[in-house]
Amino acid sequence: MFTGLIREMAKVVSFKNNFLTLHAHYNPKIGDSIAINGACLTVVKVTSETFTVELSPESQKILAMENYKDEVHIEPAMMMGDRFEGHIVQGHVDCLGTIKSIKSNGNSTDFMVSISSEYAKYIIPKGSVTIDGVSLTVNEVIEDSFRLTIIPHTVKNTLFKNYKVGTKVNLETDMFARYIYNMFKKSEKTLSWDDVDKVMARY
Repeated sequence: MFTGLIREMAKVVSFKNNFLTLHAHYNPKIGDSIAINGACLTVVKVTSETFTVELSPESQKILAMENYKDEVHIEPAMMMGDRFEGHIVQGHVDCLGTIKSIKSNGNSTDFMVSISSEYAKYIIPKGSVTIDGVSLTVNEVIEDSFRLTIIPHTVKNTLFKNYKVGTKVNLETDMFARYIYNMFKKSEKTLSWDDVDKVMARY
């Protein structure tokens, strides 16, 4: 389990034969789980300066592999007793989102992200979403797109500074939204967003 708060930006040393090697200040152990751009991967090799994770062909089909170069977001899995911030993130990428528009608002930047209709139903206004491993709040939902408002600190210290219109990103929807949707999808009752907010407030 993760929180969506990035530990650091790791440097990509190489990506060969399904093995991604990174240089970072963080020193994991073999077998550790670590989220790389939001995808939970296992450390398979460690040296004095680098560590290596393996990406299966299936993972590479799902993930936005064009963002696994130069720098990547890393977050180690939570340990018992860690301070909990961000939101509950599983490290299971649901689908790819696409940056639809970018608009500067002076002290913030609005990113509009499009998502397939299959997963758009899990995007909740004022709820949480994970973009390339970064925990963010959804400000507005418009059909199959949603708006994020990002402060300068986050843009400067994440891959958001590199995003352009058309950039693909790893996207994980909110776990509670998925669970609640599936709990009620066979119910005769129509569930409003107010109903969802009330259910989620209980946890």
